[in-house]
Amino acid sequence: MGDILTLNAVALRYQALYLDISRKGIDMTSAITVPVAAFVTRLAENGYGVTEELLHALNTVPPLVLSDITKRINEVMGIDLNWTPLVKGWTTPTGETRLDHLVTLVANLLKHDMDIPGTTLPCGHLIPDGTFPLERYNGCPFCGTPFKTSNWVYKGQGSKLKLLRLFTPEDMVHAYRALLESATPLDATQRESLAQLLPVMPLPDDINITMKETLMLVVHLLVEQGRDQEAGALLRTPTDVLRHLWYEKTGYVQIIEPRTLIAHAERLYSHMWGPLDQSDEAGQAMKQKLRLKYDRKTCRRIAQWLNALPMTIEQATEAMNPKRGMWVRMIHALRLGEYSRRPGFERLALVLDAFYKHDYSTWQGRVDRARRANDPATVLAMLQQRPGMFARCLFATMLRFGASQTLQAFEQVADKMPARLLLSLSNAAQDYFDPKQTRLARPITGGTRVIEPNALLMLYSDIERKSMAKGVTDIYRQSMQRHFAAQPTTSHSIYIDPMLNNIPVSVGDRSTTIQDASCALMGTRFPVEGDQVRLFMQWGKGLHAQHLDMDLSCHISLPNDEVAECAYYNLTCVGAKHSGDIQSIPELVGTAEYIDLSLPKLEAAGATYATFTCNAYSTGAIAPNLMVGWMSSKHPMKVSKKTGVAYDPSCVQHMVRISEGNLSKGLVFGVLDVARREIVWLEMPFMGQTLRSLNHATVDALLHHLQQKVTIGQLLMLKAQAQSLTVVDTPEQADEAYTTEWALDPAQVTRLLIP
Repeated sequence: MGDILTLNAVALRYQALYLDISRKGIDMTSAITVPVAAFVTRLAENGYGVTEELLHALNTVPPLVLSDITKRINEVMGIDLNWTPLVKGWTTPTGETRLDHLVTLVANLLKHDMDIPGTTLPCGHLIPDGTFPLERYNGCPFCGTPFKTSNWVYKGQGSKLKLLRLFTPEDMVHAYRALLESATPLDATQRESLAQLLPVMPLPDDINITMKETLMLVVHLLVEQGRDQEAGALLRTPTDVLRHLWYEKTGYVQIIEPRTLIAHAERLYSHMWGPLDQSDEAGQAMKQKLRLKYDRKTCRRIAQWLNALPMTIEQATEAMNPKRGMWVRMIHALRLGEYSRRPGFERLALVLDAFYKHDYSTWQGRVDRARRANDPATVLAMLQQRPGMFARCLFATMLRFGASQTLQAFEQVADKMPARLLLSLSNAAQDYFDPKQTRLARPITGGTRVIEPNALLMLYSDIERKSMAKGVTDIYRQSMQRHFAAQPTTSHSIYIDPMLNNIPVSVGDRSTTIQDASCALMGTRFPVEGDQVRLFMQWGKGLHAQHLDMDLSCHISLPNDEVAECAYYNLTCVGAKHSGDIQSIPELVGTAEYIDLSLPKLEAAGATYATFTCNAYSTGAIAPNLMVGWMSSKHPMKVSKKTGVAYDPSCVQHMVRISEGNLSKGLVFGVLDVARREIVWLEMPFMGQTLRSLNHATVDALLHHLQQKVTIGQLLMLKAQAQSLTVVDTPEQADEAYTTEWALDPAQVTRLLIP
């Protein structure tokens, strides 16, 4: 049963339910049983419907299994959590002002010396008469501590059901292989899905894992199962070994150096109010966490892996050089010097000897020397030896040595590099060669940073810069056409859902949020059917009662560069209302905040965009398992006057959960385009305790970047042209059909990029 529930947790991300049956055994004429009818009703309350195939397949499922699946869906949608905000019926403003907070502050400072009429709340704060209307609150309006909780939510107000389809064992194996063979790094949702599938599904013998970060998840599982030899066979370089060691130490599949993690911990736990600043303590705690200490079993395993690597001594030492400082500490902690003196570890001894004596030269060092000597022939010839490195420095090399000879050299090796790199280059070219366009970087440690234009751009004219960008795009298109033309196919027709022209291919978008209820690629646009959008945030699930202040906010762009902010410090503004600032969480069930947006009022005010954000005002990053998203329905959505609860799972249009690996204090999770009545799903972390820490120029730059990216529809059109496929109007007419349901699996989409 546990496996079935795990598999259903994964299937739900693909808008499906997993049943351990064969499609051939489904009786499409069978009458729907009473338990199935009740189950479908519960699904509808959560905003889900079922396809006809799944409906009849459910007849084969025992009622107890249906009950357990219902509980799992309720858990994913947070039905049993506390959704009670600070204010009852919060769409009617309480009228609280900053003066109320000031008067309450003074009253609490003087309450032991003076007899001040008012009400003392369970948190100990005195609320003076004539300030806050206490009958409107579920907690303390001064310190944001909730006193009331409820596991009741609205159900069934949604105007549109999300159809669930059938996932059979064959479908699950297909999704599993797609994750393992993904041509791009897995996002947080995909990583969690793979981590859930690995313990319950066997690892295929013929699998080809190309992404190093995916490989770490597989190696971790094999080591846990005691299959050290199999795990070692998957590792090809010392960097793979170091990545594994660092993943086991930090939980991150990328190698983040200790000094970076320490500095980031200090930054996360700094606070704008001095008494709450814990930066020094956080830095010391991170240093302690990163101390290297390994048992003998681990030391021997790593020594055996390094001794068996299929590389020459020079190749191994060159691969170790970029992380030399980390390797020096690892060699000592793992007692590799001791093992290198034992019989059978002679190759390890040679590697360590060459490493410590610097008895090697590096490829990058030779390239840098040729670049400094202004020797383009040597630089380009060496870059052709390593096409991946050529791709990473292509733009700068074009500016340094000229576009013509650089692109000519690059084109000769373009087909030797992963298609995802070419796609990334095409996506980035327009912005890179435009000195007026803001470019963004998203470091592993969270946040979004602006990159200054390359100074060499000013040496070229506007026509030359545009020609450079076009040259890069042309190489990408030609290579992809050759890539698709080389793939054998018996198909003659293809259907491409028009919606796929609005969804960018997910390449280079690092994600730290998990989508449990469905999957959407960043840049996906969600139409708003009604006149209302309701943002929600729920945090504190499974945590004991404590001060844990998370903030839900909205930034509204108005004409003449004016802005409006709906946040804890401004509960009402043009077109928006906030449910009140909660600063502490109750025991185990969490708490919630909401913001209502009125599209007619935003349109009347001339608003262009509304940006949705959440922030950790408390020290540290955004709380793990925090859920944030928005609701939308053609019908009006209610707010309880008795409790203020405003959550309805059937109205949820998109929802994400913050992963344990999040390293950011703030997150932009959506932008409402008021004129088009569409919400763009994006994930842009930033470092800051409040909405005002956000640089809105970076949001504009990210939106522009998403618009510039190659869409799934454009990629499929290249495939159709290269394979001479006829584009038809319906899936039923096509030999190959690509629908929005197919695009729910990002790993499957990226399989288009696999040779």
